[in-house]
Amino acid sequence: MSEIERFASGGPWEERYGYSRVVRAGDLVITAGCTATVDGAVTGIGDPRAQTLTAIGIALDALAGAGAGLADVIRTRMYIVDAAHADAVAGAHGSVFGEVRPVATLVVVAGLLDPAHLVEIEVEAYIGGRPRTVLV
Repeated sequence: MSEIERFASGGPWEERYGYSRVVRAGDLVITAGCTATVDGAVTGIGDPRAQTLTAIGIALDALAGAGAGLADVIRTRMYIVDAAHADAVAGAHGSVFGEVRPVATLVVVAGLLDPAHLVEIEVEAYIGGRPRTVLV
């Protein structure tokens, strides 16, 4: 049986809503949904590309804390609130993950928790038995 580790980011909703920013289960490392919320404020208001890049950065930082990196990413899921944002969001995704080419899903949803959020992203990585490196 694999060891399961949970990592928090210190965000305001994790304890309140009972979830972890990242869970590492053996060689699989999975993020919760990440948005463009930095220090409690939504950044990139009205700009789906900027929000996507911020959300991806938050997800990658969270993965790094659990021992995974960009090259380990195997799946992404992108939730957007407006189909017109698809090219901006997918283009931002491609600018980060173009060499890695994880499987990806892009879904239009009715809305996200904060109406200022235009995109939410989940990322999964597989570290293939490498030793864990945790930055303190």
